[in-house]
Amino acid sequence: MRIILFGPPGAGKGTQAKLIENAFEIPQLSTGDMFRAAIKNETELGKKVKGILDSGQLVPDETVVDLVEEALSDPKFSEGYILDGFPRTVPQAKAFDSLLDKADEKLHAFVSLEVPDEELMKRILSRGEGRADDTPEKVKVRLEVYNEETAPVLNYYKQKGVYKAINGLGTIDEIFGRIKAVLNSNKK
Repeated sequence: MRIILFGPPGAGKGTQAKLIENAFEIPQLSTGDMFRAAIKNETELGKKVKGILDSGQLVPDETVVDLVEEALSDPKFSEGYILDGFPRTVPQAKAFDSLLDKADEKLHAFVSLEVPDEELMKRILSRGEGRADDTPEKVKVRLEVYNEETAPVLNYYKQKGVYKAINGLGTIDEIFGRIKAVLNSNKK
């Protein structure tokens, strides 16, 4: 099963991806984790990405697509995966479609965690990860960037018929229950 787990910063994508990974036995690919590892290891990509992320902006499409394509060539992703943090723009979504076509594969579900902005602000500011962009001003910029550049991806996948909206409010288990129900019905 190939799944895109989608939602704004603070929606709980990383948490839910781990639960999906365990329940459905498919690996997660998180662009955020990949970027954080590159930053921690001070690679050239890491240095470039750090400056972009610290300003609250998105990493350029071409850089992200290349990174994802390279990662998905790992045999562990051959039977399926959960994409967390990708695609974030319509050009990335179109590039991903090309990757799927080239591999003669299809996307099974685009799962969107729907959470109001006020709740996102609360979650991000209380999670205490110590990120440079976890200040009220930077969070506001991140949500604005999401709404302007990333939200159009929703419409792209709605038109493809794979969009599944999930209420992202409630306990972790309640939200996971909603996701699991959608994915199980999608397997049939």
